[in-house]
Amino acid sequence: MPPWFPARFRPRYHCTESPLPAETSPKPFRPLLVGFEQPTWDSLEKEIDFHGWPRKIDDTYTRIRTDEKVIAITFDDGPHPENTPRLLDMLKERNIKATFYVVGNMVKYNPQILRRMIEEGHEIGNHTVTHGNLARMSNTGLRQELKGAHEQILEATGVAPRTMRPPGGAITSAQKKLMLREFGYPTVLWSVDPEDWKRPGAAVVTRRLLSGASPGGILLVHDLHKPTVDAMPSTLDQLLAKGYRFVTMTELINMEKPPVEEPSEEEESEDL
Repeated sequence: MPPWFPARFRPRYHCTESPLPAETSPKPFRPLLVGFEQPTWDSLEKEIDFHGWPRKIDDTYTRIRTDEKVIAITFDDGPHPENTPRLLDMLKERNIKATFYVVGNMVKYNPQILRRMIEEGHEIGNHTVTHGNLARMSNTGLRQELKGAHEQILEATGVAPRTMRPPGGAITSAQKKLMLREFGYPTVLWSVDPEDWKRPGAAVVTRRLLSGASPGGILLVHDLHKPTVDAMPSTLDQLLAKGYRFVTMTELINMEKPPVEEPSEEEESEDL
């Protein structure tokens, strides 16, 4: 289990074997919803074909360009056996859709929680198997972390993750390009980090999220921590009162407006 997992919830057994040994070929993926085809690993040097995305996407997102008052709230490091179901109740009560970046070493103990996430319209993203520092890994290690978590999520839910978040945000530019090219994963970071992992208290978490929220923003929080979940009712209610609409990360990315093109020097001279 990850070292940051609460001791009282640690299972009595622990599989130390990697979920995907380097020499093991991944099994073919089952078909999913139309438009959400899954990555294949048999032709890693192909040019990007958007992997089911409707258009070319960026390799990194901290927010999107939009005039709409939409926002994505994302929860990392779960699923937690107690905190996550309680959070799901809060989201369901408010009809809010969220994105959960789950850790493979947590998924295998709580697959039923992932199934509930999908049933209630949430999105699940890849947060690796072991929650290690990807920036310090070889490309082989990176692929193994992502493939392993991808397959665990798929096995639990029948739905493949569309995006990934590197633990701690630790990732290199070259790795971002590799993940988009080979997996179809954009790297999702954040626009607001309340540093809830430092446990500043529910009121502080709420205040930081509210002050940082803006259209097209991505909120980072952790359902691993009880005080964070305690902060959610007030946070969600106040964001709703401000007119924000919550969407999943895939929805948010697909809503991004194209960048405004600057006129060329020739066009500017013609205007004169």
